[in-house]
Amino acid sequence: MPSWNIHAAHVERLLREEKTDALGIRDIGNFLFGNFLPDLYVGWMVPDVSHKLPYGMTHMAETATIPVPQYQKFWDLYIEGKNPSEVTDIVLGAWAHLVCDAGYNGATRRYIAEIGVKPGDRTRIRKQKDFELYGRTFFLERRVPLTPSLIDECAAFPQYPILAEDVEHGVKAADVLLDGNNERHLADAPTYSLLTPEFFRTTGDRVDEILRQGLLRFGKAAC
Repeated sequence: MPSWNIHAAHVERLLREEKTDALGIRDIGNFLFGNFLPDLYVGWMVPDVSHKLPYGMTHMAETATIPVPQYQKFWDLYIEGKNPSEVTDIVLGAWAHLVCDAGYNGATRRYIAEIGVKPGDRTRIRKQKDFELYGRTFFLERRVPLTPSLIDECAAFPQYPILAEDVEHGVKAADVLLDGNNERHLADAPTYSLLTPEFFRTTGDRVDEILRQGLLRFGKAAC
């Protein structure tokens, strides 16, 4: 699945191409953290959280080798029909995270089926290595400020409560990952083991379009 560098890259692309008001985003830092949030209690990205929750719960995904989160279900539960003023940037960011995971994981499923590669540990390792290389092609400028607003929005996250101490751990983990990503930035296109540059271009564009259309629709309702 995409790591936080890829999620952050989609946020930065959105903000380059659209105005925050049009997207319904009020606090960019909170929205960016929301794009990391579903991974917080899984324990992979932030091992020192106070407790862990199953991936299937935090991502609304059925157990599978390459799980595909149900981002539309999240939208229907926590965004659709709500008063836009009550839908926080954290919630919008969490939805964006699920869109990103679903887009890349679903595309990976289809791609390996098309080329006749079976799921398994070897395929998983090759996939993860390719995603790691792809993420390093981005130089990422934005970071999450640890603010009272962020703590408050996380505490009020409607899917499950998020403790302030875990928000702090998450922000620190994001800083380490994104700073490290920039230090190891790849200026030239990498050579992938399983996937291809075209796979990442087309999948990234598709994910970005789903994000753009959903947030523009929300932003229009919020005006």
